[in-house]
Amino acid sequence: MTPDKVWLKSYPEGIPATIDPGLYHSLPHLLEESFTRFAERDAYACMGSSMRYREWERHSRHLAAWLQSRGLERNARVAVMMPNVLQYPVAVAAVLRAGFTVVNVNPLYTARELEHQLADAGAEAIFILENFATTLEKVLPRTRVKHVVVASMGDMLGFAKGALVNFVVRKMKKLVPAFSLPGAVPFRAALREGAGRELDKPDLGHEDVAFLQYTGGTTGLSKGATLTHRNVIANMLQNDAWAAPALLNERSGRQVVTVCALPLYHILALNACMLMGARWGAMNLLVPNPRDMAGFVRELAKYRVHFFPGVNTLFNALLNQPGLAKVDFSELRITLGGGMAVQQAVSERWLQATGCPILEGYGLSETSPTATLCRTDQKGFSGTIGLPVPSTEVAIVDDDGAPLPFGEPGEIAIRGPQVMAGYWRRPGETTAVMTASGYFKSGDIGIMDEQGYVRIVDRKKDMILVSGFNVYPTEVESVAAAHPLVLECACIGVPDASSGEAVKLFVVRRDPSLTSEQMMEHCREQLTAYKKPKYIEFRDSLPKSNVGKILRRELRDDLPQERAAA
Repeated sequence: MTPDKVWLKSYPEGIPATIDPGLYHSLPHLLEESFTRFAERDAYACMGSSMRYREWERHSRHLAAWLQSRGLERNARVAVMMPNVLQYPVAVAAVLRAGFTVVNVNPLYTARELEHQLADAGAEAIFILENFATTLEKVLPRTRVKHVVVASMGDMLGFAKGALVNFVVRKMKKLVPAFSLPGAVPFRAALREGAGRELDKPDLGHEDVAFLQYTGGTTGLSKGATLTHRNVIANMLQNDAWAAPALLNERSGRQVVTVCALPLYHILALNACMLMGARWGAMNLLVPNPRDMAGFVRELAKYRVHFFPGVNTLFNALLNQPGLAKVDFSELRITLGGGMAVQQAVSERWLQATGCPILEGYGLSETSPTATLCRTDQKGFSGTIGLPVPSTEVAIVDDDGAPLPFGEPGEIAIRGPQVMAGYWRRPGETTAVMTASGYFKSGDIGIMDEQGYVRIVDRKKDMILVSGFNVYPTEVESVAAAHPLVLECACIGVPDASSGEAVKLFVVRRDPSLTSEQMMEHCREQLTAYKKPKYIEFRDSLPKSNVGKILRRELRDDLPQERAAA
């Protein structure tokens, strides 16, 4: 659909045009190779404790054997509901090695959201951190879940430290609400029981389902993107091909240290941190609670990190921590910004603070997730989401699916081995997002230039129509965020009698002295009249998703009485 794959001419030297998913026949094949190759390296560090690759192998083998002893059939769905703690990679590797499908669950889900996901996936077992067990208790009878494994925060931190952490979490911070789950098995008990059993290695292939990765549910109930072993292996190898020259060549055989602050149950961290990290023999620094910014910075100061995936709000929050200046970023080679647009003001401050630019990438749960990445030799903010990764085709299409010329905005469509098999048990919705030629229609509006670089404009549904003109919130937010007294911002469209819709801007201030008049003047200088906010509302905070993405839909759902700012 795009002439001659023009982006290939813009590839850095050494980046292949294609990758071979056949390098691994399954995800356990990848993991088990790494367990052996990097046995004595640390695979993860968390809360002052670490887990080596050989320990990861042993724990996940024991847990996989325990799972198999429950009598689940091949490809049964097993939910994992945990934050970034050492038990998470053990549980996920165990589910995969046992021949089952991982259903990643956001631990902060409400009972309603959890019930929907467990029921929709048909999950028969779940690994859950005790902090969230009270939510499971409320919905368990209305699901197919028969096997519950409950972990405690300190389970894998060693006897003394683990006991102390559990005491603090349960008794002092009171982060474990009372719950009753009769028949639930403690995580460590499952490990002990599994240690006495043999793992029956399943014969998995590319078309077996590895993950049901549920979308954020921005409209209605969330859907499960069905990701096969081939989908996820392909995307891991695409990410690897793109990043390896910058990371592995410069590291000269020394171990890569990855910051894993994004939740591993999110597809970006799952692929870029857990799976690509396993291929590299990297050590993942797990951050269970990145909202504790002061604690996060203290952890960062203990390491010289090389790879740092994150989102714009995370980088922005870190930049406002005074302790960040004491962190040694001299070995940071790639900062990857995904999940939402990286704002130029944040990008420029990050480069100044760390010496490493934020490289934007783009993808979705449906693409495992990566579709495009910026070149790793980029020197600063580019305003693009980069080039299609190897073995990937990207087209910009109109509402009928027809390709559009270079420079014209349209829907971003993606084809490649990382594109999902479909939405779980939703053939109609799958058909609605797939073209006859196998392209996935993303719902995002973008532009491709003649060199193959893609610039994302906005979500199709977030576009604001002002007197017949298209206004893209990301552009307005980027301008507003450049004001020195703005900490965070977001904009939406609101009904307007004269123009159909008008732009409303929500602002979190760095300093209470900032007025709506000053904000409006700042926008007036840089935005044409129809793009300028008509309303401005100051807030103490903005609603965010589990990965820190600002949720415009929640702002739309709770509109207060409008007030003209100018």
